[in-house]
Amino acid sequence: MKIKFKTGVSALTPLVLLLSCLGTAQAQVKVNDAWVRATVAQQKTTGAFMQITAAQDSRLVEVRSPAAATVELHQMEMKDQVMKMRAVGSLDLPAGKLIELKPGGYHVMLIDLKAQVKDGDMIPITLVIENKNRKRETLEIKALAKPLNQSSSSAMQH
Repeated sequence: MKIKFKTGVSALTPLVLLLSCLGTAQAQVKVNDAWVRATVAQQKTTGAFMQITAAQDSRLVEVRSPAAATVELHQMEMKDQVMKMRAVGSLDLPAGKLIELKPGGYHVMLIDLKAQVKDGDMIPITLVIENKNRKRETLEIKALAKPLNQSSSSAMQH
């Protein structure tokens, strides 16, 4: 049975429009190979790494995770022959360019972990992305915990 509005629009039209908008929002930023370095007992920090590609110019403006009390975006760089790490407020995601968060470069720091991160754990991470119009969207991912000596895996994206 087909329901018609007075304007002649099918009752399914709003649903189709909603689903198409959701599909578009999901496709704006893709995350691949998300992983978190497993920890040893009593270790309170670890890093999360991933590859991010945005369809349009955007910025990663916030990262959250229930696995840690504090989550920060960090950059490591060599300066005057010394490796330095510092927190950064955001990370530009130029349209179509693969941005890699990796050891020794940009990465996510999970600080004051609530529990040990064990090999095989799936760690939920929320990325907050801001587009050039300053509209913010969140992207929920799960990063696989890998042993200290491994450096890649796959991401599960919701």
